[in-house]
Amino acid sequence: MLQRIQSVWLLLAGAFAATTFRFPFYAGSWRDSTWTVVVPPMPKELNAQSSLLLTILTAVICGLAFVTIFLYGNRKLQMRFAIVGLVLALALLTLYFLEFAQFTDGTMALSSVFYFAIPVSFFLAIRGIVRDNKLIRSMDRLR
Repeated sequence: MLQRIQSVWLLLAGAFAATTFRFPFYAGSWRDSTWTVVVPPMPKELNAQSSLLLTILTAVICGLAFVTIFLYGNRKLQMRFAIVGLVLALALLTLYFLEFAQFTDGTMALSSVFYFAIPVSFFLAIRGIVRDNKLIRSMDRLR
């Protein structure tokens, strides 16, 4: 139910997390270190399906964002889930930066904006939840 602005931000965070399965964060040449002979670099794209850890963490963030939308009746729990989502999104970005250190050359893709939009959306959702809490407290004082 999209009654509050934090629901929109959480929906966007989930949608951005879902798009990371399709669009790359980084594209370039990757040299396999397991080969003992000289092998030419292989072109590779870094996205949410590149490693098992990235896939699991992205799926958890996506699911957490969509579940958090429906916790609008319990703002305290919604706030906790949004904070956990923000921390996980920042951890995911850190993992992406650590992963693209294995590339020999390449560039960040234009679609990497989606990856940076996930923690921003969680942050804006947290801000909306805080404002909603302040509004409810001020309404309780008036009663």
